[in-house]
Amino acid sequence: MNAVILNIPPVAKLTDEQFYQICQANRDFRFERSAIGDLIIMPPTGGGTGKGNSGINAQLWFWNQETKLGEVFDSSTGFKLPNGADRSPDAAWITLEKWNSLTTEEQEKFLPFAPDFVVELRSPSDALQPLRDKMQEYIENGTKLGWLIDRKERQVEIYRRVREKEVLDIPVSLSGEDVLPGFVLNLAVVWG
Repeated sequence: MNAVILNIPPVAKLTDEQFYQICQANRDFRFERSAIGDLIIMPPTGGGTGKGNSGINAQLWFWNQETKLGEVFDSSTGFKLPNGADRSPDAAWITLEKWNSLTTEEQEKFLPFAPDFVVELRSPSDALQPLRDKMQEYIENGTKLGWLIDRKERQVEIYRRVREKEVLDIPVSLSGEDVLPGFVLNLAVVWG
């Protein structure tokens, strides 16, 4: 099942608090909102994608527990990007400095910035171009490193703020580079 995009003029005028309340009242759905106010309803993932997401988040979480450099978030976490979009990457990480700059109330709402690092894992039903557009949007809004992992094609697209997109065919692992020092993602959990 593909994501459903609702372009309803009153929805485009929702305040951040109203959008947050819609998400809270409908926890069985995963919502995103584009920069122009379109409401995007994301379907649940299948078992293979969910397994891959869990493996990615687990590796990122364990690395972060060792380094204590930041905070890790799963696909349930909303980020309010500077361009106005509300996005929920499959995995995300921010520096401890960013996390500690937030009030307790801000920590409980959608985080008011782009993550420093994001992962999007393509489900079999996902069209590739919208995911590429989302990755570019993250980078344009302050994300330093992003990985678009395509299980279907067994490719990874690496997005960085300072370089053109890089495409890798069937990589065994990925480096967190200078954004996540010492982090190496073992892709066996994704390729299965």
